[in-house]
Amino acid sequence: MELIVRIAALVFSIILHEVAHGYVAYRLGDPTARDAHRLTLNPLAHIDLMGSIILPLLLILAKSPVLLGWAKPVPFNPRYFRNVKKGVMLVGLAGPASNLVLAVLAGVVLRAFPFGGVVGLFLAHVCLINVILAIFNLIPIPPLDGSRVVMGWLPSRMVPGYLSLERYGFLIIFGLLYLGVLDAILLPIATLLLRILL
Repeated sequence: MELIVRIAALVFSIILHEVAHGYVAYRLGDPTARDAHRLTLNPLAHIDLMGSIILPLLLILAKSPVLLGWAKPVPFNPRYFRNVKKGVMLVGLAGPASNLVLAVLAGVVLRAFPFGGVVGLFLAHVCLINVILAIFNLIPIPPLDGSRVVMGWLPSRMVPGYLSLERYGFLIIFGLLYLGVLDAILLPIATLLLRILL
């Protein structure tokens, strides 16, 4: 039951994360996500076999303290934005912001109504997973959302070189995870937020 609850909380959270990207892009004038039918909470439109199912299952079976995953990225086209740099920054921030809002809502509900059983377990995992997703996605390594924020502040001449890191992005991220660098930076922040929320 806990396995099902953890996966359900993760899938729900990453779907909302991706929809938030698309919705903000849509509000900024980009119809790409809407036209691709991705502004929906229907999981079938977003589930990525590896990122939404296989990786989370492997992490759970390996008893990993961190549960991560991803959905199919929601497409957007920055050419529709009046201010491209600002638009890309806002779209990038939308995903982690949605995770923080979800974490706060789950924490508030759980504090106000200390549910037991499956409901309490689901809310606790929603809070935990969304805190981790928000912090992790703000790492400024392409293709994570934090890189879109950094791009907004970089001089235009530096953007292509920075984006060229994307092909090595996940190798860099997994390398930093393996070396414990990300744990040393991210876990204290996540722990502090979870103590406040829960």
